[in-house]
Formats: sequence, C-alpha cells, structure tokens
Amino acid sequence: MNRLTEHLIVISFDCLSTLDFPIIEKLPNFQELLKNGSHCKHVETIYPSVTYPCHATIVTGNFPKRHGITSNTFIQPGEPSPDWYWHRRHVKGTTLYDEAKKAGMTTAALLWPVTAKAKIDYNMPEIFANRPWHHQIPVSLNNGSVFYQIEMNRLFGHLRKGYSQPELDNFVLESTVHTIKTKKPNLMLIHFVDLDSQRHYHGFSSEEAMAALKRHDDRLGRIVTALKESGIYEQSTIIALGDHSALDEGKAIKLNVLLREHGLINVNAKEKVTDWKAYCKSCDGSSYIYLKDRNDEATKALVKKLLHNLVQDENNGIEKFISGEEAGKKGADPTCAFMLEARHGFYFHERLHGDFIDQVTAKDVKEGRYTVATHGYSPEKENYTTVLMAAGRGISKGKVISSMHLVDEGPTFAKLLGLNLGETDGNVVEELLVL
Repeated sequence: MNRLTEHLIVISFDCLSTLDFPIIEKLPNFQELLKNGSHCKHVETIYPSVTYPCHATIVTGNFPKRHGITSNTFIQPGEPSPDWYWHRRHVKGTTLYDEAKKAGMTTAALLWPVTAKAKIDYNMPEIFANRPWHHQIPVSLNNGSVFYQIEMNRLFGHLRKGYSQPELDNFVLESTVHTIKTKKPNLMLIHFVDLDSQRHYHGFSSEEAMAALKRHDDRLGRIVTALKESGIYEQSTIIALGDHSALDEGKAIKLNVLLREHGLINVNAKEKVTDWKAYCKSCDGSSYIYLKDRNDEATKALVKKLLHNLVQDENNGIEKFISGEEAGKKGADPTCAFMLEARHGFYFHERLHGDFIDQVTAKDVKEGRYTVATHGYSPEKENYTTVLMAAGRGISKGKVISSMHLVDEGPTFAKLLGLNLGETDGNVVEELLVL
C-alpha cells in the first residue's frame, strides 16, 4: 500500500469533547493545528464509552464486542479495586502498532491503554500496582520496555507525584519530547489524562478542567516544537483526538445492593463475596449485568422484573435497560444478560452495601469514593461526541468532516502508514487524506 507519511504522532487527550471545541479553537497551538489541517467536531464514540474500550477501538477499528475490551476492568465481584484490561493479550485481532512493527517501523507508546507486554519498541504502558504486595516500579518495568522506562524515569521521574495530575502528564510530555528527539519513531501513541482527571473530581466545566485544556494546548505546542527540532516535522502527521465526552453527575446507583437483598449475591461476615448469581459490572454511565450461569433463566427473569420496576421511577436513576443481544448490536458485550443506561445526574457503582442510591458529597470525592463527572454513557446521549484534528503529511488542508465514528480512526491511521488492519468495523475517512 502507498505510504502517506513517515511519522504518525497520535495524541489522545482523554475526555476531550465536542463541547470543548469553542475553547480549544482559540488556543494558539490547537488553532495552528486546525489552520494547517482538517478536523471533525462530531466523532461518535462507542458503547460503553470508557477509556480502555475506546483506546482499543482507536487502534483496531473495531467495536468492543470484536476486540474484546468490553469494559475498563474485569468482572471480579466484591473486589474494591478490580484489575484492568492492561495487557495486549486481551485484544483480539491485530492493532495499528502490531502492523507497524511487522512492516519494520519503529513504534513507541506512552501510557496508551491495553499495551502492557505489547511488541512496541519503546513502551511505557499504562498499568499500576493494584494490590498491597505490588510495587509500581517492577510492575511497570515488567510490562513494558525495561531500559527505555529506566531512562525516562531517570531523566524525568522527579516530575511525577504518583498518579496525580497534572504531574503525571508533565512526566509523559517530557518523555514524549525526549523520545521524538532521540528515537524518531514512525508511530507514536501518547495518552494524556489530565483533563479526564480534573473533570472526574471537579466537574465537566470546572475551572480545573479549563486549566487542563490550556495545559494540553501547551503540551501540543511542545510536541510540535520537538518534531521541528528533530528535523522530522515535514515528514510527520499529527493527530489530536478525544476518546469520549463526559457528563456531570451527583448520585451513585448501587444496583448490587439490591441484587444482594434479593439473594443474588452472597457475602460472609467480612463482607467478602462468597457466591453470586447476578452482578452489576459498572461502566460508570452505563453498566452490564452478568449472570454467573448464562443459562439461569430464573435469575434472569427475576433481574428483568427488578429492572422493569426500577425504570418506572426516575429517582432510581436508570433511564433504560436492554438485552445482551441488543447490547451486542450496539457494539458492546453480547454475553451480558442486560445493559443499563443511567439518567443524567446518575452513574453506576459496584458497592455492595449501604443505600441503593448515594448522594455524592465533597468528602466522598476528596477521599476517592465517588466522582462528580464521568463517562461510559451511550453515544446516543445529546452533546456527547468527541473530536479529531489532523495536520501534516498526507492530510488534506481545510476540510471539515461533518461526522465520523471512533471505529473509523484505526483504518484511517493505517492508511496513512501504508498498512492494512484487515476487515474492520470502521472505514477509511478518505476526505481527510491526500491520496
């Protein structure tokens, strides 16, 4: 296939929304990117619209039901901090970075989700120590490029303060700049989380979120400058994108409390789950309900009756529920029994005890129990699209794409690099490209 660019830099600004466009188009570096390239202000996300499924979709061009990353975390009933889909092995089929590597290209990824133990030349995967006996340094080193990560930590590790933002993104930025200048990768995937974090803990339109947008503009500028200083700017393509939007919320729905009351979840004296028949797996603005035995029709009928009663009262926070088959048609996990959508102002939590609905307080947020804005909602929610901006080698100038889908990004990026992801759910957005 004809290769349109030598260096593809994909920058994911987690939680960048269409609603942010009037702000970022006035910021100097985003403005420059928009002036020199083309963009789409209305990119439809996937269901559930959470970070790990979204980023797997971006690099595969497929919906979650095909690539297998159907949620951020595993089904681990009662576990206060379930493990995440960190590893490449969980992704079904090929990816953009796999195909680039096969073609002999140099690849790099910085905190890109679902890349632990991936065959990426310079890989700093997003993975964290999730158990008391784990330590962050060996966990990171064991799952990415050892010497590369040691070098980045030696040079820039002092910038980090654990997972806190904006310090973590500042570390990622300096590592990105250094990698561009010293490695000149053909494909680089970068994931910034500052905006997403500020929205979770301060609100969608908070001052903290607006400050994060300005920091992202500065980060974009630093990356462009690094490309110019390294001498590869003219041979490069820059993509800046979001994965999903977010909505403010203030009430947490704890459906597992109800399932427990009806004998569908059993716990011991220490509140540990000993057995279960049905479980609510939160995807924040949406949730799955899984049956331990998918053929347990009695439990399925009981859960369906409970849900039917709940949606009658809007104070319960559940907008609607659909079957697993219907969820599959929307690209989500068809193996679930049901998929639920939260109303505006609500989101789902997996806690097993307390009241069915919790009002989120400032103390809850400060202590990390709950958030005040989140995602995971249906793409059908109003004003819930994300964005894509592209400029540089192989990109048309001045084109405004009226709408596209997140699944279209992978095939389009593959086309830029002269690669083929095979049969995908998405299509190449040829209007963006100079073919």
